[in-house]
Amino acid sequence: MAKTWDATSEHLLRDLAPQVLGTVARRFRDFASAEDAVQEAMIAAFRQWPQEGIPDNPRGWLIQVASRRMTDQARSEIARRERETTVAREAENVTPTFDSQPDMDTDDTLILLFMCCHPALTTSSSIALTLRAVGGLTTAEIANAFLVPEATMAQRISRAKQGIKASGVPFRLPSPQARAEQLPAVLHVLYLIFNEGYVSSIGPFLQRLDLAREAIRLTRGLLNLLRENGEVAGLLALMLLTDARRAARTGPDEELIPLDKQDRCLWDRAEIAEGTGLLAAALSKGSVGLYQLQAAIAAVHDEAMRAEDTDWPQILALYELLKRTSPSPMVTLNHAIAAAMVHGPAKGLALLQTLDCDTRFAGHYRLAAVRGHLLEMVGDFQDAIKHYRIAAAQTTSIPEQNYLIKQAARLAET
Repeated sequence: MAKTWDATSEHLLRDLAPQVLGTVARRFRDFASAEDAVQEAMIAAFRQWPQEGIPDNPRGWLIQVASRRMTDQARSEIARRERETTVAREAENVTPTFDSQPDMDTDDTLILLFMCCHPALTTSSSIALTLRAVGGLTTAEIANAFLVPEATMAQRISRAKQGIKASGVPFRLPSPQARAEQLPAVLHVLYLIFNEGYVSSIGPFLQRLDLAREAIRLTRGLLNLLRENGEVAGLLALMLLTDARRAARTGPDEELIPLDKQDRCLWDRAEIAEGTGLLAAALSKGSVGLYQLQAAIAAVHDEAMRAEDTDWPQILALYELLKRTSPSPMVTLNHAIAAAMVHGPAKGLALLQTLDCDTRFAGHYRLAAVRGHLLEMVGDFQDAIKHYRIAAAQTTSIPEQNYLIKQAARLAET
């Protein structure tokens, strides 16, 4: 019996989109056209399901509609392109149904993930394309994550699609050697998808649970494929240890609650236990990487039952190691916060000055927000207010904007 359309149905469509795209792309061997076909299938679902109900096999329904579109397109070009002729003939020999089909229950998302990170593409293009095709982020969200204009990101994604098409990459998991080469880009993609879900860069909601959950699901799948890889385990541990705080991060009106003000009784202890277990097993293998170090920092935060119990010297030591092994503007920013908590806000402010000349980060709202916080700790309320307001003007996240405005208003009243 078909299910009725409700508030969760749009999330269902979003979750199914990368799985359907993976199946259609594998079957028809044309990524760009498959994405167009899946988008048309999604539009059809949005139009029909609210009136007719959700099919018993919604994934199969979407695959059928998208496959029909692909078959029609292949038929129309049969005289010009031999490849489309072959695809159309193969498709004609298969009669899809809503209830059963050989590959309806096969999740090709992981294959799609590796395909988008193919060596034929640059790393930045691979990440952008995967965020679009697998993560379901909009072009604006991806541009925000990369700190580039939206038009630039749109061009990058378009070129990436053409690169996939020109490469002729087969739709299957790469060899073990190729997986190892592509793995850093794949992990970076999953990390960015999770971050966008944990702190949404645009819009009225602080968190996008669908993206965070999809990133965790994909990373679990990757760990099942690469069980002995410590960095995959470290990334999953980082996601779980961070996601464990989700319920405490917002108030009833979607307002942001900072880490030191959160009700830690709301933290998910099962996720924390799983994350720390994964991290311990990964660290025991002897090789420590970027995601394991970040997971270790998250674990130290999660171990503190009260904010004042946080082991900031240990966090500072981990950030110093992270700066040496995997330097980045965000690592420098967080290192400055840890240094301020251990050595005083003046030390943190001095470390922030190195970011002022970094063109990748100089205009980022988090730099202004952290500077405002440290200036408040010093007692320089006027400059703190100024930087809170600068940060509020720079962010496109409404909950973060509201929080920063309130911080400035609070100081203005003192």
